[in-house]
Amino acid sequence: MSSPVASDPQASRPLFPVFADLHGRTVLVVGGGTVALRKATALREAGARVRVGAPALNAELAALAERGDIEHLPGEFAPHWLDDAWLAIAATDDDVVNRAVAEAGEARRLWVNVVDDAQASTVQIPARVDRGPLQVAISSGGAAPMLARHLRETLETQLDASLGELANLLGRERTRIRARFPQLGARRRFFDRLLRGKVPALLRKRQHLAAEREFAAQLHAEVPSSRGSVALVGAGPGDPGLLTLRALRVLNEADVILHDRLVSDEVMQLVRRDAQRIEVGKQAGNHHATQAQIHALMLDHAGAGKRVVRLKGGDPFVFGRGGEELEVLRDAGIDFEVVPGITAALACAAYAGVPLTHRDHAQSVRLVTAHCKDSDDTLDWQALAQERQTLAVYMGVAGLDRFSARLIEHGRAASTPFAIVENGSRANQRVIVGTLSDLAQRAREHDVQSPALLIVGEVAALADTLHWFGAPPLRGAPAIAAAA
Repeated sequence: MSSPVASDPQASRPLFPVFADLHGRTVLVVGGGTVALRKATALREAGARVRVGAPALNAELAALAERGDIEHLPGEFAPHWLDDAWLAIAATDDDVVNRAVAEAGEARRLWVNVVDDAQASTVQIPARVDRGPLQVAISSGGAAPMLARHLRETLETQLDASLGELANLLGRERTRIRARFPQLGARRRFFDRLLRGKVPALLRKRQHLAAEREFAAQLHAEVPSSRGSVALVGAGPGDPGLLTLRALRVLNEADVILHDRLVSDEVMQLVRRDAQRIEVGKQAGNHHATQAQIHALMLDHAGAGKRVVRLKGGDPFVFGRGGEELEVLRDAGIDFEVVPGITAALACAAYAGVPLTHRDHAQSVRLVTAHCKDSDDTLDWQALAQERQTLAVYMGVAGLDRFSARLIEHGRAASTPFAIVENGSRANQRVIVGTLSDLAQRAREHDVQSPALLIVGEVAALADTLHWFGAPPLRGAPAIAAAA
């Protein structure tokens, strides 16, 4: 079965970004108007040997050809125009000609960009923010070029022109930097200090000599001892937009990431590309052994002078065993910090439209965990069954029968509303609502899977009217699809 993207002729395909070195290489531009001029100018700036094919050229292109800055191929397009070319751009106002260029390029396995025709193109020309050797390229895969242009305009105002001078300085000094810091970790820490220091500010003020002196001082400064550290970072429930700014910075400074199984792919995409990633998700029935392995990994990598991030779903200090991990680090003399995350109770309730407290319904909220059969024996059921409070329950879905029965047994009304939030804050979020008496049945009917949070209390009924994210809540048994 073909994928939706492949079957939709209007959908843009995922592209692989690349910066091409065209210096001294031939590029063919087919077309003689304003668009062809714009493409030819950009290609010449990149050092390409530009060949422009068209029956006639506009005044600017004709002047370039007369000076010998470009080569003009007069007449209608012919496949031999592609001889020796590394890239071709079809920039005419004739779709037939543009398609002919694309087909001839495909036959020669040559990259071709057809202006304003993503489907015919095998390569896209992105919108660019140019700061000397530093370039930021933006592409929508041809799906929304005006959006890419808008983002470019936004970045143009945010990226100072001195960044190009900074890139030139670092390029000139690259050999000395690598000689001074041959190890990648030490070199990365040097750049962290340098880029947050005085050099960028001096270049912004056009004080180039002072910037070079400051660079030299930083390069030869005494290197701080390579002491490892661990940061316990809360990844939240899944939506990467819920990460704190500090969490983003720490993820981009880490050498090693020890991450839970439930940390979302979207959050993991924000991790620095060259960081070592180790999944340490706990398996059912083997939590203690896995936790001991996590402790050992933290100590081993931090002891080797690396910056370690222990990335946990939700918040490290809410049913995350973060306290135990800090005790291990303290006893070993390892530096640590904690970056809070948004715990599931707060995020899932908010994304389901359920206020955990409400002056008409609940004056308190309890965070409860009951992940295994025996863990609920230690709970204060009498207190949990009281009215006018909200229970936010972190638990495995297999224990719902027992949990609801114990609440009802200790006095909580069977008509008490509940909401189960599955994959809270993620694109595939589902909310199942009902009353305590049918909690387990509804979970089975809808095949609720982990990660899921259970909310019990009068406020859960508000999910029906206050939902704002994703599909509306599900109530009752799911509909059975008719046979085809």
